[in-house]
Amino acid sequence: MTMQNLNDRLASYLDKVRCLEEENAELECRIREFYAKQGPLSEPKDYTHYHQQIEDLKNQLICASVENNKLLLCIDNSKLTADDFRSKYETECCLRQNVEADINGLHQILDQLTACRSDLDIQCENLQDELCCLRKNHEEEVACLKNQASGDVSVEVNACPGPDLKKILEEMRCKYESMIEGNRKEVEAWYESKIEEVNHDVCTSSQEIEESNNKVTELRRQLQALEIEYDAQCSLRDTLESSLGETELRYNSHLAELQERISCLEQQLAELRSEMECQNHDYTELLDVKSRLEKEIATYRGLLEGGQHDIVGGGGISRNSSTAGARSSEARTSHTYVTHSCHGAHLHH
Repeated sequence: MTMQNLNDRLASYLDKVRCLEEENAELECRIREFYAKQGPLSEPKDYTHYHQQIEDLKNQLICASVENNKLLLCIDNSKLTADDFRSKYETECCLRQNVEADINGLHQILDQLTACRSDLDIQCENLQDELCCLRKNHEEEVACLKNQASGDVSVEVNACPGPDLKKILEEMRCKYESMIEGNRKEVEAWYESKIEEVNHDVCTSSQEIEESNNKVTELRRQLQALEIEYDAQCSLRDTLESSLGETELRYNSHLAELQERISCLEQQLAELRSEMECQNHDYTELLDVKSRLEKEIATYRGLLEGGQHDIVGGGGISRNSSTAGARSSEARTSHTYVTHSCHGAHLHH
C-alpha cells in the first residue's frame, strides 16, 4: 500500500513536471517571439534616443518661449513709443488749438482796428469838410468886408484905428490849419504804427501756424507709420502665438505617444520579468522535486535491493508463490516508475 501511494505521488509529480515543461516551452516561445518583434531585452532599457528627442523638443520650446518673450518686449516697447507719440500729438494739438485761438483773437483785433481805421477815416473826412466850410465862410466874410471897405460912402471919423480883421482871420486860419495838420499827422502815425504792429503779429502768427501745421503733419505721418508697424507687430505676434500653440500641441501629442509607447514597453517588460520570475520559481521547485524524487528513488532502490537479498537469503521455501509474484510485480512497477522519473528529470534538466 505504501509503495502504491509513493508510485501515485511519483506519477503526479511527473505529470506536473511535464505540464510545467510544456508551459516553460510555451513561455520561451513567447519570449523568443517578443524578442523577434521588440529586439533584445537590453534594448527597451536604452531610451537614449528618446531622451535626445525629448531634450531637442524642450530646447525648441525654450527657444520659442524666448522668441515669444522678445516679441512681447518689442510689442511693449512699441506700445510705450506709441503712447509717447500720442501724448506728444495731444500736446501739439493743444498748442495748435491755443495758436488758433490766438489767431482768432488777432483777427478780432484786426477787425477792431479796421473798424477804428474806418472811423478815423470818417472823422478825417468830417474834419476836411469842416475845414472846407471854414475856408468858405472865411472867404465869404473876407469878401464881404472888402465890399464894405470899398463902398461909395466916405465917412471920416476921428477915432482910433480898429483891429486888422484880415490879419486876425489869417492868424486864425493858420492856427486851425496847423491844428488840423498836427491831428492828421498824429492820427496817421498812430494808424501806421497799429497797422504795422498788426501786420507783424499776423506775420508771426502765420509763421507759427505754418510751423505748427508742419509739426502736426510730421506727427501724423509718424503716428500712421507707428500704427502700421504696431498692426504688423500684432499680426506677427498672433501668427507666432498660433504657430507656437500648434508646435506645442504637436510636440505634446508626439511626446504623449512616446510616453505611452514607453509605458507599454515597460509594462510588457514588467510582465516578462514577472513571468520569468514565476518560471524561475517553478524551475527551482522542480529542481527541489527532482532532488527529492531522486532521493526517494534511491531509497526505493535500496529497499528493493534489500528485499531481493532477503528473498534470496531466506530460501523462499516458507513463502508462497503468490507473495513472490506480487513482490515481483511491485518491483517491476517500481522499476517502471523509476525509469519514467529518471527520463522526465533528464528531460526537464
